Amino acid sequence: MVDQQQLWDDAVAKEYDTPGQGMFSPEVLRPTVELLSELADDGPAIEFAIGTGRVAIPLAEAGVQVSGIELSHAMISRLREKVGEDQIPVVQGDMIKASAGGNFSLAFLVFNTISNLLTQDDQVSCFQNAARHLAPDGHFVIELWVPQLRSLPPGHDGTVEVSQPGYLLVDTYDVLLQHVISHHVRFGPELSEGREARIGRTPHRYIWPSELDLMARLAGFELESRWADWDRSEFTADSRSHVSVYRKVDVTPAQ
Repeated sequence: MVDQQQLWDDAVAKEYDTPGQGMFSPEVLRPTVELLSELADDGPAIEFAIGTGRVAIPLAEAGVQVSGIELSHAMISRLREKVGEDQIPVVQGDMIKASAGGNFSLAFLVFNTISNLLTQDDQVSCFQNAARHLAPDGHFVIELWVPQLRSLPPGHDGTVEVSQPGYLLVDTYDVLLQHVISHHVRFGPELSEGREARIGRTPHRYIWPSELDLMARLAGFELESRWADWDRSEFTADSRSHVSVYRKVDVTPAQ
């Protein structure tokens, strides 16, 4: 059993924010906020795993009423250094069952976070919880990477996903359980003059797009749109990630 509080601790919360760079760069956040604002359509939004407010804060600044659910106390504390509870209220709890109310126009879960749930049952429960939060015809948006199993060399169970100065990302796969361990290796002059490295590991359960769509149907959603990124590029067989937009449908049996 993975201790999520220990996994997403104070050190991780502190390192998570990179203002103006990477995930926090304007070129990443601008199209993200534009799409989410459009889908909220003047209604309130709820972010599952709101983290330190990377997306929620600029979305609120764009005029959307945003609430959140977050398991990690450390992430919430970091968020509270930026905005107060009156601006972005957050419920501390698990995104598969915590409740922040209902009748939201939009629920969203970004940057692969649904894969932090390590069983298929929990991932389905996340969809069901999103449905409970949404008004009829509300939207649930998920950003998720596409498993790169085609990159695995024969007889090997790992791939190098990122290689850049001071950082390596190596993913190792258990294809039977659909589990991935991401190994984040950081090194450089600040670590014993470059002779040592620091490693952190995060577990995931990867989900194929077709499996994700079935989870959505089980929870009363239908797929409305799927793009390769927040810029709404075409999703193809070679896409490494996707932004999927689901709409909550009326599942009441016909009389």
